Amino acid sequence: RVAKRKSGKLSVFKGREARLNRAIFQILALKGPQTIYDIHKIVKTRRRLKHVRYASVNKRVRALEKSGYIKKTGAKKTKAGFKATIYKLSARAYLAMLLDSINLEDLLERADDATASTILSNVMYALT
Repeated sequence: RVAKRKSGKLSVFKGREARLNRAIFQILALKGPQTIYDIHKIVKTRRRLKHVRYASVNKRVRALEKSGYIKKTGAKKTKAGFKATIYKLSARAYLAMLLDSINLEDLLERADDATASTILSNVMYALT
C-alpha cells in the first residue's frame, strides 16, 4: 500500500490561526522575549491584523506554549502592579520557521552527498 503524501505546510502555519501564529513567531524572533500585552501591541500595528483582540493573542500564545513552540522565560512587574509572563520562541519554533521558508526541492539540488547524509541521519535520529 502506498502511503498518502503529506502536504508541505506545517500545521502551525495552516488554517485560521496561521496568520497570527506567523506574526507572533516573527515578533518574538525579531524583538526577543515579550509579554502577551507587548506582543498584542505589536500585532495591532500590522496591516492585516489591526482588528485582532488581546484575548485572541492571549489564546494563541497559550496554545503555542502548550504545543511547545513558545516557552516561558520569566516575568516582569507591570505598571498595574501584577506580574506578566515573558515568552520566547523555542528551538521547535525556529525550526518550523526555517522549514516553512525553505524550498525542499532547492535544498535537495544544492546538498552534496555529505550534507544530505548529515541531514538524513539527524532526521532519522529525531524520528526514533
